[in-house]
Amino acid sequence: MFRSFSTFNYRVWFIGALVSNVGGWMQATAQDWVVLTELTDNDATAMGVTMALQFGPPLVLVSLTGWAADRFDRRKLLLVTQSTLMVLALGVAALLLTGVMTLPLMFLFALAFGITNAFDAPARQAFVSDMVSIDDASNAVALNSASFNMARLLGPAVGGLLIVAVGTGWVFVANAVTFLAMLIALLLMRSSELLPRAKSRKGSGLAEGFRYAWRRSDLAVTFVMVFLIGAFGMNFPIFASTMALEFGREADGYGVLSSVLAIGSLTGALLAARRERARIRVFVIAAGGFGVVSLISAAMPTYWTYAASLMFVGFMIVTMMTTANGYVQTTTDPALRGRVLALYMAVIMGSTPVGAPIAGWVTDVFGPRAAIAVGGFAGILAMMIGVGWMLASGRLHRREDARFLLTLDETRPLTVVGPDPTEFSDEVAATTPIRTERRSA
Repeated sequence: MFRSFSTFNYRVWFIGALVSNVGGWMQATAQDWVVLTELTDNDATAMGVTMALQFGPPLVLVSLTGWAADRFDRRKLLLVTQSTLMVLALGVAALLLTGVMTLPLMFLFALAFGITNAFDAPARQAFVSDMVSIDDASNAVALNSASFNMARLLGPAVGGLLIVAVGTGWVFVANAVTFLAMLIALLLMRSSELLPRAKSRKGSGLAEGFRYAWRRSDLAVTFVMVFLIGAFGMNFPIFASTMALEFGREADGYGVLSSVLAIGSLTGALLAARRERARIRVFVIAAGGFGVVSLISAAMPTYWTYAASLMFVGFMIVTMMTTANGYVQTTTDPALRGRVLALYMAVIMGSTPVGAPIAGWVTDVFGPRAAIAVGGFAGILAMMIGVGWMLASGRLHRREDARFLLTLDETRPLTVVGPDPTEFSDEVAATTPIRTERRSA
C-alpha cells in the first residue's frame, strides 16, 4: 500500500502536499461560506458562478497548460504556481480583514486562482510520474489521493471552527502559510533522482496530445464519464452548504459534512493504493455506485443521516477518480503525459463551469435535494455509457493477464503470464490506436 514511500523525493512531496492540502481545504470552506453568507443572502447561484470562474480556466487554457507541463521543468513550474497561489491567498485575506471585499472582487480572485491552478494541476499530476517508477505510478497516484483526502478530513472542520472563532480572513492567512510546506518540499528534492523526461518522437505540437487522446477510445469514454459526473455530481460545496443551512447548521456544520465525506474518500484512496494497477472496469462500477448513493443521500431526513450517507458518497467519488487518474497516467505515452493529463484535468475542472451554475439554479428553484438527485442520475448515466463501451469493444470478455509497455503508435508486451498468451488485457484493446504487434517477451 505504501511502496512509493521508498523513494525519498516522494516522501518529501507527500508531507508537503498533505500540509498544503489541509490549508487548501480550509480556504475552500471559507471561500464558499463568504460567498454564500457574507457577500450574498444564501445565493447558491452566486456560489456556482464563483466555482465556474475558478474551474473554467483549465478548460479554456488546456492546450497551453498541457504544453507547459511537457515543455518546462515541472519542479520549477510548480515553484512558480505555488508561490502565486500563496500571494493570491494573502490578497483575499487582506481584503476580508479590512472589510472591503465585494462579490465582484471575489469573482476576480476566483478567476485568478483558476488561471494559476490551470498551470499547476497538470504539472503536479505529471510530476508524480517523475518521482517514481512506472510500476509504482498507480500507487503514487492513489497515495496522492489519500493525502488529499486526509487533508479533506481535517481542513474543512478546522476551517469551519476558525470561521466561527476568528473570521474568514484569518483562514486565508493560514492557508497562505501552509503553501510554505510545499515550497520547502520542492526545494529539498534531489533533482538527480528524478526520472529523465521522455521526448516525443513526432514533434512537440500542441495537437499531438489531442490526436493521441482522440484515437484512444478508452480515454474518450473515460473523459466523457468524468465530465458527466464532474459537471452534475461533484458540486459538493453547493450541495453540502445548502443542506447544512436546510438543517439549521452554521459554518461549523458545513465543515463537519466536508470532513465526514473525507472519511469515505480516504478509505477509497487507501484501497486504490493496494491495487496493483488501475482498471477501467473498477471506474465504471464506482461511477454507478456514486449515482446510487447520491440518490440515497438526497432522501436522508436528518443532518446526521445525511452526514452518514456522505461517507459512501466520498468512497465512490475517490475510487472512481483515483482509478481514472491512475489509468490515464499509466497507459499514456510518457512523452505526451503532460498534455493528456492537461486534457484530463480540463475535463474534471472544466466541467464545473457547466454544472455548477446549473446546480446552483436547481438548488435555488427546487432545493438542494433535487440538485443532488440530478448528480446521482448523472452517475448512473455515466455507468451506462461505460458498460455500453465495454460490451461494444468486447472488454468484458478479455482477461487481464499481460503487462504492456505503451508507446505512441503500438503496444509491445513485456511479460505474459497465465495459460493463454493469446488473450490480451483490457489495456491493449483500447490503448492501441492503429495496430497491436505481438512480440516475444
